[in-house]
Amino acid sequence: MKFTLSWLKDHLDTDASPAEIGRKLTELGLELEGIENPADKLAPVRIAHVVEAVPHPNADKLRVCQVDTGNGQSVQVVCGAPNARAGMKVAYAPPGAHIPGSGITLKVAAIRGVESHGMLCSARELELGEDHDGILDLPADAPPGAPFAAWIGLDDPVFDIAITPDRADCLGVAGIARDLAAAGLGTLKTPAAPSIAGDFACPIAVHTHDPDGCPAFLGRVVRGVRNGPSPDWLQRRLKAIGLRPISVLVDVTQYLMIDRARPLHVYDLARLTGAVTARRGRSGDSFEALNGKTYAPSEAMVVIADDARVLGLGGIMGGEYSGCTEATTDVLIECALFESVRIGETGRALNLNSDARARFERGVDPAGLDDGLALATAMILDLCGGTPSESILAGASPRFDRTIAYRPARTLALGGLAVPAADQRAILERLGFTVSADDEPWTVRVPSWRKDVEGEADLVEEVLRLVGYDHIPSAPMPRADGVAKPTATPVQARLKRVRRTMAARLRRGHHLEFHCARGCRTVRRRCLDARQPDLRRPCCHAADPARRLARAAQRNRDRGADSVRLFELGKRYRAMDDGFERLTLPCWPPATSRDATGPPQGKPLRCVRRQGGGARGT
Repeated sequence: MKFTLSWLKDHLDTDASPAEIGRKLTELGLELEGIENPADKLAPVRIAHVVEAVPHPNADKLRVCQVDTGNGQSVQVVCGAPNARAGMKVAYAPPGAHIPGSGITLKVAAIRGVESHGMLCSARELELGEDHDGILDLPADAPPGAPFAAWIGLDDPVFDIAITPDRADCLGVAGIARDLAAAGLGTLKTPAAPSIAGDFACPIAVHTHDPDGCPAFLGRVVRGVRNGPSPDWLQRRLKAIGLRPISVLVDVTQYLMIDRARPLHVYDLARLTGAVTARRGRSGDSFEALNGKTYAPSEAMVVIADDARVLGLGGIMGGEYSGCTEATTDVLIECALFESVRIGETGRALNLNSDARARFERGVDPAGLDDGLALATAMILDLCGGTPSESILAGASPRFDRTIAYRPARTLALGGLAVPAADQRAILERLGFTVSADDEPWTVRVPSWRKDVEGEADLVEEVLRLVGYDHIPSAPMPRADGVAKPTATPVQARLKRVRRTMAARLRRGHHLEFHCARGCRTVRRRCLDARQPDLRRPCCHAADPARRLARAAQRNRDRGADSVRLFELGKRYRAMDDGFERLTLPCWPPATSRDATGPPQGKPLRCVRRQGGGARGT
């Protein structure tokens, strides 16, 4: 999960430094993986003023520019950009600066006999875009000598944190800000979702025919929008965290997914036929996804479809056909809820990952549908214009109503740290829990965005991580008097003897004998299931261990081992065991002889008996 400092400050009023924020994130369990400031690589670049630009005496396409760098000095720069002219404000990189877009480090050089001190940079050379037709032409009020990165707004550190599967709420910047505010690093100021009334009835119907996979589908039409490139502030934020701006309609959904952990989707209304429905996949269904690949959903998957075709995989990825383009004027906004297990199974089955899947798979706030749709509508109206319809809902969002009986003394019993009851209540309330502490045990109501909190121990964890795990005192484990008793179970001890015996016998090249699982006398290897495993059949009972041992033997041979003797001890199912899992002992070479060839055979283990100093029965 990536976000910028300025983005965080939209939700958190704080004066903490990036380093302080990073340390607190790790203390809260949101492990910091790194902080990177995009301005660092452009630190030498300054705003400059081109005082004079004259033709190069020895080259028609070059110009010799006198550049005021803002420190009272003028430097000479040879520039080949067609738009270089006197009077313009530019981004100037001095000698010694590294140009990230071209990978070169500047030095004073003579170009066609004229000395050049530095470079006037284009957008591509500074990795600010793909434009390379000319140098950056900055506004007239750009101050010469000022750091270019700070002036353009690039001095904005990017945080990269690792989110554990239980913290779905922190896959949004608002959730991260809530945790930091609760830890005392600032004041939470997340803007509330607006209330937007519709000007007309929604002209398209929505349905959910798979309430288990898609319990709720909320939608709204906005007519008369103008789609195009997003404003600079939105593009910069998305680029800073590694997302590619596409168009303002699509970028709004990307922004809110990161900002509020709320995946959304926008359809071009003109491309829809009939009602939009969340249903299970059917035989013959297929669609081209936004990643350019074609998928055929199975009956276990949730798809979004109209009356004519599949439009996308619910909660994972939309389709190319119904996507928005510059010609789009009317849109349908989808704000739906999808069941997390089904999303995970679908993504794994199709090997399809997306930011939406990552959030639905962990569990999106079921109470956030109305706010999500309102936020998306407000941004689209602000950036694209248009007129909104009334919202329309299919299904119903599952009601989340979980209360936990909590005893404050459990922080000491379970966590080893005594925390005053008043402090515990304040911590839980800052995290969004509702606490009724009139009697003990307390009644704590869990907020809808914290589905991971299920019992009293989870509340203890919340209190302790906010107080700080480093405050928990160290305590030695009690040690019983006398000699420590063996900890291995009889089965573990038996398997240890089997491994030692097998290793010794294979090393000496002795014959091994096995006790037949059917109860007959001790016989040679081929008494039990003498069939050779069919390595071409994945379901063959001995194929997997045979392949593993054969591969291991080949690796050892490749590394110069003259003699390869291996065995494997593990469980597998065999037809003769009536469906029960039995321990088996495949070995290489096969058990009858050290010189035998052929794939390994697996033998069920029953017991280990000592006879003549070796393992007679296994």
